[in-house]
Amino acid sequence: MTTLQQLLGIELPIIQAPMAGVQGSALAIAVSNAGGLGSLPCAMLGPEPMRKELASIRAQTDKPFNVNFFCHTQPEPDAASESAWRAALAGYYSEFGIEPAPPAAGPARSPFNAEAAEVLAQFKPPVVSFHFGLPSHELLERVRSWGAKVLASATTVEEALWLERQGVDAIIAQGLEAGGHRGMFLTEDVSTQVGTFALVPLVAAAVKLPVIAAGGIADAAGVAAVMRLGAAGAQVGTAYMLCPEATTSRVHRAALASEASRVTAITNVFTGRPARSIVNRMVREQGPISAAAPCFPLAATAMAPLRAKAESLGTGDFSPLWAGQNTSGCRDIAASILTRELAGLR
Repeated sequence: MTTLQQLLGIELPIIQAPMAGVQGSALAIAVSNAGGLGSLPCAMLGPEPMRKELASIRAQTDKPFNVNFFCHTQPEPDAASESAWRAALAGYYSEFGIEPAPPAAGPARSPFNAEAAEVLAQFKPPVVSFHFGLPSHELLERVRSWGAKVLASATTVEEALWLERQGVDAIIAQGLEAGGHRGMFLTEDVSTQVGTFALVPLVAAAVKLPVIAAGGIADAAGVAAVMRLGAAGAQVGTAYMLCPEATTSRVHRAALASEASRVTAITNVFTGRPARSIVNRMVREQGPISAAAPCFPLAATAMAPLRAKAESLGTGDFSPLWAGQNTSGCRDIAASILTRELAGLR
Protein backbone atom coordinates (compact mmCIF):
# COMPACT_ATOMS: atom_id res chain seq x y z
CA MET A 1 0.00 0.00 0.00
CA THR A 2 1.13 3.54 -0.73
CA THR A 3 2.38 5.27 2.41
CA LEU A 4 0.75 8.45 3.61
CA GLN A 5 4.00 10.29 2.91
CA GLN A 6 4.01 9.09 -0.69
CA LEU A 7 0.33 9.86 -1.17
CA LEU A 8 0.56 13.42 0.13
CA GLY A 9 4.17 14.24 -0.73
CA ILE A 10 5.18 14.88 2.88
CA GLU A 11 8.19 13.83 4.92
CA LEU A 12 6.46 12.88 8.18
CA PRO A 13 3.16 11.00 8.77
CA ILE A 14 1.82 13.91 10.82
CA ILE A 15 -1.18 16.04 9.89
CA GLN A 16 -1.98 19.17 11.87
CA ALA A 17 -5.72 19.13 12.46
CA PRO A 18 -7.54 22.11 10.97
CA MET A 19 -8.92 24.13 13.91
CA ALA A 20 -11.26 26.95 12.94
CA GLY A 21 -11.17 29.84 15.40
CA VAL A 22 -7.76 29.09 16.91
CA GLN A 23 -5.42 29.24 13.91
CA GLY A 24 -4.71 30.77 10.55
CA SER A 25 -2.06 30.26 7.92
CA ALA A 26 0.93 30.70 10.27
CA LEU A 27 0.41 27.35 11.99
CA ALA A 28 -0.15 25.53 8.71
CA ILE A 29 3.02 27.03 7.23
CA ALA A 30 5.13 26.05 10.24
CA VAL A 31 3.93 22.44 10.20
CA SER A 32 4.35 22.03 6.44
CA ASN A 33 7.86 23.49 6.53
CA ALA A 34 8.72 21.04 9.32
CA GLY A 35 7.79 18.08 7.12
CA GLY A 36 4.21 17.42 8.24
CA LEU A 37 0.99 18.44 6.54
CA GLY A 38 -0.16 21.83 7.74
CA SER A 39 -3.88 22.54 7.49
CA LEU A 40 -5.91 25.71 6.98
CA PRO A 41 -9.51 25.63 8.30
CA CYS A 42 -11.77 27.48 5.87
CA ALA A 43 -15.28 26.95 7.26
CA MET A 44 -15.25 30.38 8.92
CA LEU A 45 -13.46 32.22 6.10
CA GLY A 46 -15.19 34.24 3.40
CA PRO A 47 -13.71 34.36 -0.12
CA GLU A 48 -11.38 37.31 0.45
CA PRO A 49 -9.93 36.16 3.81
CA MET A 50 -9.49 32.69 2.30
CA ARG A 51 -7.67 34.15 -0.69
CA LYS A 52 -5.39 36.14 1.62
CA GLU A 53 -4.53 33.12 3.77
CA LEU A 54 -3.85 30.92 0.76
CA ALA A 55 -1.60 33.58 -0.77
CA SER A 56 0.31 33.72 2.51
CA ILE A 57 0.81 29.96 2.50
CA ARG A 58 1.98 29.92 -1.11
CA ALA A 59 4.44 32.74 -0.37
CA GLN A 60 5.97 31.03 2.67
CA THR A 61 6.18 27.34 1.82
CA ASP A 62 6.66 25.18 -1.24
CA LYS A 63 5.61 22.09 0.71
CA PRO A 64 2.20 20.36 0.49
CA PHE A 65 -0.61 21.75 2.66
CA ASN A 66 -4.25 20.97 3.33
CA VAL A 67 -7.35 23.17 3.21
CA ASN A 68 -10.39 22.01 5.16
CA PHE A 69 -14.12 22.61 4.75
CA PHE A 70 -17.39 21.67 6.40
CA CYS A 71 -20.07 19.90 4.36
CA HIS A 72 -23.17 20.41 6.49
CA THR A 73 -26.53 21.43 5.09
CA GLN A 74 -27.17 25.04 6.01
CA PRO A 75 -30.45 25.13 7.98
CA GLU A 76 -33.23 27.62 7.49
CA PRO A 77 -33.60 30.01 10.44
CA ASP A 78 -36.47 28.94 12.68
CA ALA A 79 -38.11 31.69 14.72
CA ALA A 80 -39.58 29.33 17.32
CA SER A 81 -36.26 27.57 17.88
CA GLU A 82 -34.37 30.85 18.10
CA SER A 83 -36.93 32.23 20.56
CA ALA A 84 -36.65 29.16 22.80
CA TRP A 85 -32.85 29.39 22.75
CA ARG A 86 -32.86 33.09 23.63
CA ALA A 87 -35.28 32.33 26.47
CA ALA A 88 -32.84 29.73 27.82
CA LEU A 89 -30.06 32.33 27.71
CA ALA A 90 -32.13 35.27 28.99
CA GLY A 91 -30.80 35.04 32.55
CA TYR A 92 -27.23 35.36 31.32
CA TYR A 93 -28.08 38.36 29.16
CA SER A 94 -29.61 40.01 32.22
CA GLU A 95 -26.61 39.11 34.40
CA PHE A 96 -24.18 40.76 31.98
CA GLY A 97 -26.45 43.69 31.10
CA ILE A 98 -26.72 42.67 27.47
CA GLU A 99 -29.78 43.63 25.45
CA PRO A 100 -31.41 40.29 24.56
CA ALA A 101 -32.54 41.34 21.10
CA PRO A 102 -31.20 41.44 18.57
CA PRO A 103 -28.08 39.48 19.54
CA ALA A 104 -24.88 40.16 17.64
CA ALA A 105 -24.29 37.78 14.76
CA GLY A 106 -22.14 34.81 15.68
CA PRO A 107 -19.22 33.58 13.59
CA ALA A 108 -20.48 32.12 10.34
CA ARG A 109 -19.70 28.51 9.56
CA SER A 110 -20.43 27.84 5.91
CA PRO A 111 -20.38 24.59 3.93
CA PHE A 112 -18.12 24.17 0.92
CA ASN A 113 -19.68 25.82 -2.11
CA ALA A 114 -18.98 26.93 -5.68
CA GLU A 115 -17.61 30.28 -4.53
CA ALA A 116 -15.04 28.60 -2.28
CA ALA A 117 -14.11 26.20 -5.09
CA GLU A 118 -13.51 29.17 -7.37
CA VAL A 119 -11.03 30.64 -4.89
CA LEU A 120 -9.28 27.29 -4.44
CA ALA A 121 -8.90 26.84 -8.19
CA GLN A 122 -6.64 29.90 -8.25
CA PHE A 123 -4.23 28.27 -5.78
CA LYS A 124 -4.73 24.55 -6.51
CA PRO A 125 -3.97 23.28 -2.98
CA PRO A 126 -2.52 19.76 -3.11
CA VAL A 127 -4.78 18.39 -0.37
CA VAL A 128 -8.41 19.22 0.43
CA SER A 129 -10.19 17.68 3.40
CA PHE A 130 -13.84 17.60 4.41
CA HIS A 131 -15.77 17.29 7.68
CA PHE A 132 -19.44 16.18 7.97
CA GLY A 133 -19.32 14.10 4.79
CA LEU A 134 -18.53 15.32 1.28
CA PRO A 135 -19.76 18.10 -1.02
CA SER A 136 -21.75 17.43 -4.19
CA HIS A 137 -20.26 15.30 -6.95
CA GLU A 138 -19.78 18.40 -9.12
CA LEU A 139 -17.84 20.26 -6.43
CA LEU A 140 -15.77 17.20 -5.62
CA GLU A 141 -14.84 16.78 -9.29
CA ARG A 142 -13.81 20.45 -9.39
CA VAL A 143 -11.40 19.81 -6.52
CA ARG A 144 -10.03 16.70 -8.20
CA SER A 145 -9.59 18.52 -11.51
CA TRP A 146 -6.32 20.10 -10.41
CA GLY A 147 -4.99 16.85 -8.92
CA ALA A 148 -5.80 17.49 -5.25
CA LYS A 149 -5.88 14.53 -2.90
CA VAL A 150 -9.16 14.31 -0.99
CA LEU A 151 -9.35 13.39 2.70
CA ALA A 152 -12.52 13.12 4.79
CA SER A 153 -13.46 12.32 8.38
CA ALA A 154 -15.27 9.15 9.45
CA THR A 155 -16.46 8.44 12.98
CA THR A 156 -17.84 4.96 12.29
CA VAL A 157 -16.98 2.03 10.02
CA GLU A 158 -20.16 2.75 8.05
CA GLU A 159 -19.02 6.30 7.35
CA ALA A 160 -15.57 5.05 6.31
CA LEU A 161 -17.07 2.57 3.86
CA TRP A 162 -19.33 5.29 2.43
CA LEU A 163 -16.35 7.60 1.92
CA GLU A 164 -14.38 4.83 0.24
CA ARG A 165 -17.25 4.30 -2.22
CA GLN A 166 -17.14 8.01 -3.06
CA GLY A 167 -13.48 7.70 -4.06
CA VAL A 168 -11.65 9.66 -1.37
CA ASP A 169 -7.89 9.14 -1.19
CA ALA A 170 -7.57 8.60 2.57
CA ILE A 171 -9.87 8.44 5.59
CA ILE A 172 -9.44 10.31 8.86
CA ALA A 173 -10.75 8.01 11.59
CA GLN A 174 -11.92 10.47 14.25
CA GLY A 175 -12.16 8.86 17.67
CA LEU A 176 -14.41 10.05 20.45
CA GLU A 177 -11.45 11.64 22.26
CA ALA A 178 -10.98 14.29 19.57
CA GLY A 179 -11.57 17.94 20.36
CA GLY A 180 -13.94 20.16 18.42
CA HIS A 181 -16.82 19.04 16.24
CA ARG A 182 -17.61 15.40 15.67
CA GLY A 183 -17.36 14.62 11.96
CA MET A 184 -20.39 12.32 12.09
CA PHE A 185 -22.67 12.54 9.07
CA LEU A 186 -24.58 9.27 8.61
CA THR A 187 -26.03 9.42 12.10
CA GLU A 188 -26.87 11.91 14.82
CA ASP A 189 -26.65 9.25 17.54
CA VAL A 190 -23.68 10.09 19.77
CA SER A 191 -23.78 6.57 21.25
CA THR A 192 -22.34 5.29 17.94
CA GLN A 193 -19.12 7.21 18.57
CA VAL A 194 -16.16 5.15 19.80
CA GLY A 195 -12.60 5.82 20.91
CA THR A 196 -9.65 6.11 18.57
CA PHE A 197 -8.02 2.86 19.67
CA ALA A 198 -11.24 0.97 18.91
CA LEU A 199 -12.07 2.81 15.70
CA VAL A 200 -8.72 2.75 13.91
CA PRO A 201 -8.26 -1.05 13.64
CA LEU A 202 -11.92 -1.51 12.69
CA VAL A 203 -11.69 1.06 9.90
CA ALA A 204 -8.28 -0.18 8.74
CA ALA A 205 -9.69 -3.70 8.41
CA ALA A 206 -12.77 -2.51 6.54
CA VAL A 207 -11.25 -0.26 3.87
CA LYS A 208 -8.39 -0.46 1.41
CA LEU A 209 -7.41 3.20 1.80
CA PRO A 210 -4.80 4.75 4.10
CA VAL A 211 -6.32 5.51 7.50
CA ILE A 212 -5.29 8.58 9.49
CA ALA A 213 -5.94 8.34 13.22
CA ALA A 214 -7.35 11.37 15.05
CA GLY A 215 -8.32 11.88 18.67
CA GLY A 216 -6.35 11.73 21.92
CA ILE A 217 -2.93 11.67 20.23
CA ALA A 218 -0.57 14.06 22.00
CA ASP A 219 2.96 12.68 21.65
CA ALA A 220 5.25 10.36 19.72
CA ALA A 221 4.14 7.36 21.76
CA GLY A 222 0.54 7.99 20.75
CA VAL A 223 1.49 8.31 17.10
CA ALA A 224 3.46 5.06 17.24
CA ALA A 225 0.58 3.29 19.00
CA VAL A 226 -2.05 4.16 16.38
CA MET A 227 0.31 3.18 13.60
CA ARG A 228 0.75 -0.23 15.22
CA LEU A 229 -3.04 -0.52 15.08
CA GLY A 230 -3.08 0.02 11.33
CA ALA A 231 -3.03 3.78 10.87
CA ALA A 232 -0.86 5.24 8.12
CA GLY A 233 -0.41 8.45 10.09
CA ALA A 234 -1.87 10.67 12.78
CA GLN A 235 -3.82 13.91 12.80
CA VAL A 236 -3.09 16.01 15.88
CA GLY A 237 -4.92 19.16 16.94
CA THR A 238 -5.11 19.96 20.64
CA ALA A 239 -1.35 19.65 21.21
CA TYR A 240 -0.76 22.53 18.76
CA MET A 241 -3.10 24.98 20.49
CA LEU A 242 -0.48 26.51 22.80
CA CYS A 243 2.10 26.92 20.04
CA PRO A 244 2.96 30.58 19.36
CA GLU A 245 1.81 30.19 15.75
CA ALA A 246 -1.74 29.39 16.91
CA THR A 247 -4.25 32.21 17.45
CA THR A 248 -5.82 30.55 20.50
CA SER A 249 -7.36 33.25 22.72
CA ARG A 250 -5.96 34.19 26.11
CA VAL A 251 -8.85 32.60 28.03
CA HIS A 252 -8.66 29.46 25.92
CA ARG A 253 -4.90 29.16 26.46
CA ALA A 254 -5.40 29.59 30.20
CA ALA A 255 -8.02 26.85 30.25
CA LEU A 256 -5.81 24.45 28.29
CA ALA A 257 -2.95 25.03 30.73
CA SER A 258 -5.16 24.56 33.80
CA GLU A 259 -6.60 21.62 35.72
CA ALA A 260 -9.93 22.37 34.01
CA SER A 261 -8.62 20.84 30.78
CA ARG A 262 -8.79 17.37 32.34
CA VAL A 263 -12.59 17.42 32.11
CA THR A 264 -14.12 17.70 28.63
CA ALA A 265 -17.55 16.83 27.30
CA ILE A 266 -19.38 16.36 24.02
CA THR A 267 -21.74 19.34 23.90
CA ASN A 268 -24.00 21.13 21.45
CA VAL A 269 -24.54 24.34 23.43
CA PHE A 270 -22.06 26.45 21.48
CA THR A 271 -22.99 25.69 17.88
CA GLY A 272 -25.90 23.24 17.87
CA ARG A 273 -23.76 20.26 16.86
CA PRO A 274 -21.90 17.76 19.09
CA ALA A 275 -18.36 18.94 19.76
CA ARG A 276 -15.82 18.29 22.52
CA SER A 277 -15.05 21.24 24.80
CA ILE A 278 -13.53 21.81 28.20
CA VAL A 279 -16.43 21.85 30.65
CA ASN A 280 -17.24 25.42 31.68
CA ARG A 281 -20.24 27.20 33.13
CA MET A 282 -22.28 27.10 29.94
CA VAL A 283 -21.73 23.35 29.49
CA ARG A 284 -22.56 22.63 33.13
CA GLU A 285 -25.70 24.75 33.30
CA GLN A 286 -27.22 24.31 29.83
CA GLY A 287 -25.80 21.00 28.61
CA PRO A 288 -23.83 19.10 27.81
CA ILE A 289 -26.59 18.39 25.26
CA SER A 290 -29.46 20.86 25.12
CA ALA A 291 -32.70 20.18 23.24
CA ALA A 292 -33.20 23.95 23.06
CA ALA A 293 -30.07 24.62 20.99
CA PRO A 294 -30.92 25.54 17.37
CA CYS A 295 -29.54 23.50 14.49
CA PHE A 296 -25.86 23.87 13.64
CA PRO A 297 -24.48 26.46 13.25
CA LEU A 298 -27.33 28.73 14.34
CA ALA A 299 -26.88 28.24 18.10
CA ALA A 300 -23.68 30.30 17.92
CA THR A 301 -25.53 33.50 17.02
CA ALA A 302 -27.14 34.10 20.41
CA MET A 303 -24.01 32.86 22.19
CA ALA A 304 -21.72 35.43 20.54
CA PRO A 305 -22.50 38.48 22.74
CA LEU A 306 -22.29 36.38 25.91
CA ARG A 307 -18.94 35.01 24.87
CA ALA A 308 -17.61 38.47 23.98
CA LYS A 309 -18.75 40.03 27.25
CA ALA A 310 -17.43 37.20 29.41
CA GLU A 311 -14.07 37.15 27.63
CA SER A 312 -13.76 40.93 28.08
CA LEU A 313 -14.03 40.21 31.81
CA GLY A 314 -11.32 37.55 31.57
CA THR A 315 -13.46 34.42 31.74
CA GLY A 316 -14.18 31.64 29.27
CA ASP A 317 -17.46 30.65 30.93
CA PHE A 318 -19.38 31.10 27.68
CA SER A 319 -16.64 30.30 25.17
CA PRO A 320 -16.30 27.09 23.14
CA LEU A 321 -13.10 25.84 24.73
CA TRP A 322 -12.46 23.13 22.17
CA ALA A 323 -10.05 20.47 23.37
CA GLY A 324 -9.52 16.75 23.11
CA GLN A 325 -9.49 14.44 26.11
CA ASN A 326 -5.69 14.38 26.17
CA THR A 327 -4.24 17.86 26.72
CA SER A 328 -0.91 16.54 28.05
CA GLY A 329 0.87 17.52 24.84
CA CYS A 330 -0.10 21.20 25.05
CA ARG A 331 3.08 23.22 25.38
CA ASP A 332 4.23 26.69 24.40
CA ILE A 333 6.79 25.47 21.86
CA ALA A 334 7.29 26.16 18.17
CA ALA A 335 4.99 24.13 15.94
CA SER A 336 8.00 22.95 13.94
CA ILE A 337 9.56 21.41 17.04
CA LEU A 338 6.29 19.78 18.08
CA THR A 339 5.75 18.32 14.61
CA ARG A 340 9.12 16.61 14.57
CA GLU A 341 8.73 15.44 18.16
CA LEU A 342 5.39 13.83 17.27
CA ALA A 343 7.20 11.91 14.53
CA GLY A 344 9.77 10.68 17.04
CA LEU A 345 12.49 13.07 15.86
CA ARG A 346 14.51 15.60 17.83
